[in-house]
This record gives sequence, C-alpha cells and structure tokens, in this order.
Amino acid sequence: MSEPVLEFQDVVLPGSTTHLRLTVASHQAVLVQGSEASGVDLLPAYALALVKPAAGRVLLFGEDVASLTERAVLAFRRRVGYLPAGDGLLQNLTLRDNVALPLRFGSDLSEREIRGRLGVILAFLGIADIADRRPADATEEQRRRAGLARALAFDPPLVILADPFDGLTVRAAAELLEAARGGETPEGARRAVFITGQQVPARLEPRIEARFRLAGGELRSEN
Repeated sequence: MSEPVLEFQDVVLPGSTTHLRLTVASHQAVLVQGSEASGVDLLPAYALALVKPAAGRVLLFGEDVASLTERAVLAFRRRVGYLPAGDGLLQNLTLRDNVALPLRFGSDLSEREIRGRLGVILAFLGIADIADRRPADATEEQRRRAGLARALAFDPPLVILADPFDGLTVRAAAELLEAARGGETPEGARRAVFITGQQVPARLEPRIEARFRLAGGELRSEN
C-alpha cells in the first residue's frame, strides 16, 4: 500500500496567504508546474530543509525536516535523490567523479565497491563511454544524465527533480523519467518521484500519476 514519503502541510509561499497542501506517496510520480514567479522552485528547497517555509511544515518520511538537527537532516538526505535545476555538477571534476561524490563522502564503501557501483549507474544512465569528460566538454543531456546518476547513487526511495527536462528532447526526457522511476512494481513506480518545473513534455504525462499547476499560491489538479 502506498504511504506518504513527502508532505507539504499548510505551507505558505512568499507573497501568498494560501495554505498549500500536497502529498507525494510511495510508488507515485507527482508533478507541480508553475511560472518562475509562482514559487514552484522553492518546493524542493523546502523538502530538503535547505529553506524553511514562513508557515506550515514539510514532512519527509513522516519527520518534520526543519525541526531535525543538522546531522539528522544529512542522514535523511541520503534517502532522497536530488537533481537541482541545471545539473549541479562541479566543473573541475569529471562526470564520473561527480557521480562518485556522495559514495565517497557519504558511505563506508571501499574504492573497489564504489567503482563497481559507478559502473552500474553510469551504464544505466547511458554515459559510461563519456564519463571521463568534464561537464564543459559534455552536452546538456549528458550533464543532466550525470546529475541524475549522482542523485541515484544510494538508490533512494524518493527522487526530487527540479526543472529536469528543460532543454532536452522528448525522448531524452522520457528516458530520464523512467530512470528516476526505477522500474515498476505492482503498486506503481519503484521510487517516488517529485518533479517541479515550468515545462514538461505532454508525452510524459501518462507516466506521471498526479499533475498540478501552482499559481497565486494555489494548487490546481491537472489530471
């Protein structure tokens, strides 16, 4: 049975008085679209406790993340894959080393185990053959694939994607969404996926279980 993995409870966005409520359940992909002025870009930051909402609270796996200690928040973030807008890659590292960062600094895996894990992730995202390039020498699609590979490094139960399809072809966007979903179970997607952004290809809509539009501080269902 699907259970909530991310909940926005009476969250008030800047410049609004409306109380926003939204639940992302396990095995479900949820999309919130909105203009740059809508505040949609703040939702991933609230979910990861990078920014605290002025009112309301955000529950991650049932915990109020804004009330946790810094150490506890870091532990929780290992359970969440995050692809920020753009790609968030470090320009002085290769794509391979960018993907390896969370494994090297957030796990007890040996270097041999990390190399093995990297081989699987890079192949899965289709960038194994260009993994030794630096971001500046890779295409936008390749950088986005590397950013998602890094987000999936710990095989988290929840993935948050901010503007993940901007500038991509429909085919590339579809492949990234399927990688984020992580395959299918009888209940739906293997991972919960929370997507925010301004534009999402219409052809992806059948693979997103719940779709909303944010405007004026209010969420409207578009299913």
